[in-house]
Amino acid sequence: MWTRYELKEKAKLALKNSYLKAFLVSFIIVIVGGNPNYSIPSFNWSFGRNSSGNTTNFYTPDYRILTIIMGFAIISIAIISILTFAIRVFIGYPLEVGGRRYFVKAAENKANLSEVGFAFQKGIYIEVVKAMLWRSLINFLWYLLLIIPGIVKAYAYRMVPYILADNPEIGYDRALKLSMDMTEGEKADIFILDLSFIGWYILGTLALLIGVFFLFPYINATSAELYITLRNNAIEASLTSYEELKIEPMINA
Repeated sequence: MWTRYELKEKAKLALKNSYLKAFLVSFIIVIVGGNPNYSIPSFNWSFGRNSSGNTTNFYTPDYRILTIIMGFAIISIAIISILTFAIRVFIGYPLEVGGRRYFVKAAENKANLSEVGFAFQKGIYIEVVKAMLWRSLINFLWYLLLIIPGIVKAYAYRMVPYILADNPEIGYDRALKLSMDMTEGEKADIFILDLSFIGWYILGTLALLIGVFFLFPYINATSAELYITLRNNAIEASLTSYEELKIEPMINA
């Protein structure tokens, strides 16, 4: 059993001596893990005025030129979308897993920025990309059904990056299954945990949105503490093992 207060206090303790590192890693996670908004140019029709200053008819565009411009815009958007998707998959996913690994290690007093590049190692990279891409695909298919099932599954698969951070060779099917096992009966509490940060988000937004970036280390550290707790519970329930996750047994003080 865990409480929001307990996780957040542990997160604050983990950030106490390594906040700047946590801020940098959080910034990387946001950059590679967000959904960019495309600013599509809009064509505004202007009114013409005659020499007397009175409004005349609408300006009549050359539709051939407009067609060329629209075609160019569509092709440009398609190219940008493909490039963004490729960057997200082949660079973003490994960096996200590495970032999650950093926060887990920081919670264990082993904070090291080199952990961010962990997933780019030979023999690890492809496994991480496959598993993260599979998670995104499955979650997307759930969203196609209805929004609510998609959200529920997003919480069910939430621990996949952390599981891969422990053992990137665990396999995409097993990573999803283990994440679902870890979050079984916990999703409502995790949702409430997320809601508990709303007040901080509002304050960060009021600070010209800049304050939100300083909140991310706290959220990521709390999420890492949540994973460690759920991981320990899963091991105690024999849903997984230290050997499967390739981690050292925890030594209770």
